[in-house]
This record gives sequence, structure tokens and C-alpha cells, in this order.
Amino acid sequence: AFDKPRFVAFEAGLGAHSRNRRTGCTRCLDLCPTGAITPGKDSVVISAEICAGCGACAAVCPTGAATTALPPPEALLKRLRTLLLTFREAGGEAPLLLLHDAHGEALIEALARQGDGLPARALPLRVNEVSSLDLAFVLSAFAWGAAQLRVLGRGRRAHGMEGVLRNLDYAGEVLSGLGVPDHGAPRAGMIETDDPFTLAEALAALPRRGLPFPPSAHLALGASREVLRQAGRALAAGMQRPEAVLPMPALAPFGEARVEIAGCTLCVACTSVCPTGALSANPETPQLRFLEDACVQCGLCATTCPEKVITLVPRLNLAPEAAQI
Repeated sequence: AFDKPRFVAFEAGLGAHSRNRRTGCTRCLDLCPTGAITPGKDSVVISAEICAGCGACAAVCPTGAATTALPPPEALLKRLRTLLLTFREAGGEAPLLLLHDAHGEALIEALARQGDGLPARALPLRVNEVSSLDLAFVLSAFAWGAAQLRVLGRGRRAHGMEGVLRNLDYAGEVLSGLGVPDHGAPRAGMIETDDPFTLAEALAALPRRGLPFPPSAHLALGASREVLRQAGRALAAGMQRPEAVLPMPALAPFGEARVEIAGCTLCVACTSVCPTGALSANPETPQLRFLEDACVQCGLCATTCPEKVITLVPRLNLAPEAAQI
């Protein structure tokens, strides 16, 4: 017998993997580097004995079924908010957020001993594993005033890092879609190195340009998906685009389930498999209703539809109407 931490908290009822023998979301299955995640009847199954704690599943889970347990997301978000807002209150400008784990901590210490240390505006924040960073965390950093964000990874990319790289790309799409200028360097990106001096050069090369609006001071409340929406709407409000609808790449965890009205027979089979309640039937009249804020683009509705009239359209709708049926 031996003790082992439970790195990931999993709530099977929130999963969007499968319904009625139809396969939907496989994001965590595709990324898990140890094989700790396996398909179940209606959801995936995570083996705590095999899990290595990389958190790649939590980084890409669209429903919040899988979340990091060390530390819990709300604790890490609270630290992030305090770090960025305190830096601003103290007179700091254009904060550069550096997210790292144990590997990065060694590089930062070496740079402090043998070099000039980090740039004054660089704010290092230690996380358990950088591969566990989800999109809600990244967007919240920008909403709270981060001018740039860099994730520090190993020189040889570890397995399971595809999820956080995808989230950084999504964040870049959101910022560019809202019209936030990048001044020649992506606002969100990754530095992959084992050399402290290469790290220092990469950070020093980033343009010192802040965001074109003051940081939001909102609190991160609720599950990951609610936190993501709060951060996105704070950014849209800052850019004075509260009605923005931003096209997103494939596998983005939000979007529209578009139904061809002419071919729909209102069999409402899609409503029985939707794991988040994004699609529902009106109990008083023959009508199919859609709540875009709840759609995680799992594809179960499209694979279940007998008429094949449902198409998934990845996009981020920040308008208030997205939260209304």
C-alpha cells in the first residue's frame, strides 16, 4: 500500500463524452499521456492510480467535469488576481505574466544567481504543472491587466502540452478578434527552453505595451466555464465591443449548433443527448430551443440527428443574448 495524491477531481455527470452509444467529446482522451483516461458508458473514467498529475485533461475539458485538485482552480485564480491588481496599484505598468512549474523555478533561481534576474515587470507565478492551464485562467489574466503572458516549458516538449498550446492560440484569437493590438509579438505564447539566459533574452525582447483599457477588477466566480465567460465579457467591455461574436478554430469549447430548419422534423432526439442542456424542447409548442452559452461543441447532437441537419460552428458569442434561450 502507498499514498498518492489525487491530482484531478472528476465529476462524471458533467462529462460530454458519449450518450446512447454515440461518441461526443474526446478532448481529454486524445491528450492524456499516461493512458489514465479510458472511455466509459456515458463518460470517461479516470484512474487516480495511473494519473501522473499533468492536468492536460483539465486544461481542455469544456464542461468542467475534470478540474485540477492541486491546487484547486479558485485558489490559483485568487492568487492571479491579487498579483496583477496589486502590481497595478503599486504603479507597475505593462505587467508580463510568467507561468511556470518546478522546471521554471530552477531557471528563475539560476538567472537570479548568475545573471540579472527577471525584467522588473515580469511577474512569475508558480503552478503545479503548466500543462494544466485552461482557457479561463489565460483570459482572466488579460482581463485583470496582464500585457503579455508567457508559459515556460521544457526545451523538449513534454507529452500533453498540446492542450495548453491550443488554449494560448484561442486566447490570441479572442484578443485579436476584439481588436487588441499585439505590437509585433503575440500577447499569449510559450517559451520552451532549459537555459536561463535564453529565457531572459526572450522576455526582454517582448514589446513593453500595455492593454488599451484599464484592467477589470471582477471576481472569478463559479466553475471554469463561467469564469471564462466573465473574463471574455470583461475584455469585450474594455474594448467597447460588448456584442462581439468572434469566430474560433476547430475544437474550441464554445459555439453554435446550427440547425437547417427546412430539414428538421422536430423529433427532438438532439435534446435527449445534449449533456449541458444547450438544446431543449419547448414543452408548450413544437419548438427547438438553443442556449449558446451552454454549448460545448461536443458534437453529440450532430451525430444523433437522424436528418443530419445540425452543423457545429465554433465561435465565441459575448453578447448578452448568448445566455438567453
